[in-house]
Amino acid sequence: MAEGSLIESGQVEHAARRRLPFVLRVALIYLSARVVTTGFFAIAAALAGPGTRFGPHAGIGDLLMGWDAQWYWYVAVNGYPSVLPLTDSGQVAENQWAFLPVYPYLAQAIGVPFGAWAIGGIVISLVAGYLSCLVLYRMLRMRLDRGAATWGVVFFAFAPLAAVFQIGYAESLFLLWLFLAIWLVARRRYGWLYLLVPLMGFTRPGVLAFGLFLGLFAIHRWFTRRTEPFPVREILHVVALGLWAVVVGFAWQVIAAAVTGRPDAYLATELAWRRNWLPDADGDFVPLHGFLQGVAFWFDSWGMGAVTGYIVLGLLVVAIAALLLFEPHVKRLGPEIRLWSASYLVYLLAVFFPQSSIFRLLVPVSPLWGAAAVPRSALWRVTVLVLCLAGQWWWIVNMYAMGNTYWQIP
Repeated sequence: MAEGSLIESGQVEHAARRRLPFVLRVALIYLSARVVTTGFFAIAAALAGPGTRFGPHAGIGDLLMGWDAQWYWYVAVNGYPSVLPLTDSGQVAENQWAFLPVYPYLAQAIGVPFGAWAIGGIVISLVAGYLSCLVLYRMLRMRLDRGAATWGVVFFAFAPLAAVFQIGYAESLFLLWLFLAIWLVARRRYGWLYLLVPLMGFTRPGVLAFGLFLGLFAIHRWFTRRTEPFPVREILHVVALGLWAVVVGFAWQVIAAAVTGRPDAYLATELAWRRNWLPDADGDFVPLHGFLQGVAFWFDSWGMGAVTGYIVLGLLVVAIAALLLFEPHVKRLGPEIRLWSASYLVYLLAVFFPQSSIFRLLVPVSPLWGAAAVPRSALWRVTVLVLCLAGQWWWIVNMYAMGNTYWQIP
């Protein structure tokens, strides 16, 4: 071997030793992101004056435990009602059945030594967020180089909705289960999924989308079996897990019906939130109806008409499908992330009424940040990071420091 080659080899080996283990590297990224988000919360608390949602004396703790965090706390303290509360007009009112039990009860158990549910809830969000970053890094490294995978984690940790990593919401914990599940599918390791599916299903809505993902994944594996064998054992696992996800996905509705004696207890509870936007919304749940209602509602309110909204929605669906199918940076992520993203977006289209929560509900497609990290341009990566921070600032200030009402549990 030439002397120059020996020197070069030694330099590479020395550089490799100097690299931080990915666990510490991700920890530094994540902690930096949480410091920035905490700063945004501090500014939002200072901006919350008289008449705003949290009042003039709000602290960071008040903001971290606002909105749905109050419902999770209420579940932990009071459980679920056996009799659904009703409004003055006789419709089902907002109640605890809209919030799944794993997160609130786990937060209660962790918070007991500290004498506060809030501490348990925030600890779970912080720790699960960090672990999600670790799993995302390992997932992206299956397809991307070290630099792109690291930048994918940076965008995820600093994302516009990164506040969910330190508030009393179930999103962080759900992301941890979800990322582990996608990573295991990508590695063709299915055993732990039998546990992860119910953990997902009883942490936050979305496990039905995972069932659709497994169905699409099975179809993909079948048609690509010449390049990668699809043995019978794997077929049985994927089919069984897909069915298991469907069973778990409907289990909460069955439990709510059994406890309350109303077959529509869960869906009627979900529709109660929709009536905040459409006072007359009621009746049976119909797939796609909520999204179409929402498009008509928003485009009518903007003076553009429902037909324009439907056209825009159709074009958006086509554009997203083309992005997931053909965009080269997205294709680099592999079929698992692409199929999951498509499945989850179809799920939202089928069940969701688009309103202010839509940005938060898009967080489960966060593995797509890897596609934004593929271009090596430093200018591109810094620009994406700046846009992430701007979005995070807008979301925190808009949600926590603006407006003239502060919703509380009835």
